Amino acid sequence: MSASTSSELRIVPAEENQLPLVLSFIRKLAEYERLSHEVVADEESLRRSLFGPNRAAEVVFACIGDQPVGYAVYFQTFSTFSGGRGIYLEDLFVEPAHRSKGVGKAVLSYLARLAKERDCVQLNWAVLDWNQPAIDFYRKLGATPREEWTVFRLAGEALESLARQEQTVTSEGLV
Repeated sequence: MSASTSSELRIVPAEENQLPLVLSFIRKLAEYERLSHEVVADEESLRRSLFGPNRAAEVVFACIGDQPVGYAVYFQTFSTFSGGRGIYLEDLFVEPAHRSKGVGKAVLSYLARLAKERDCVQLNWAVLDWNQPAIDFYRKLGATPREEWTVFRLAGEALESLARQEQTVTSEGLV
């Protein structure tokens, strides 16, 4: 943090009563990434996914004093090649007024410590190819891009369509 910051930066887990704040950060990130049209999450879907019995992900806030200035959403993964666990960082967003002040680095450092505590072997995330400030920031931390990989997504009608297809495998192949 810069010397001009009077309050200490803290990384704290989100609580269920903060779902409106989580959703507001999701919308801010989507706006920054020019993907607002893709946000369909609401508080109830987030409640089930983040605080329900089968929690899919976790959320932390980066706070200066009591003011949240950033957030991260992450979940556990598994690497068959390493045979170990990992953490996947789904979202990282810092309010524009607090960028370049160490907030993002503090969140990533928190996640790196968490990964080590949980016996994880890696921390992964994706970044949009046009987001050069983020790419430069990640490279400064020692992160390396996996340029040999292309991310695919199956969603919406394509997901529905594939889910409806039942396949039977015989010795001659698919029927």
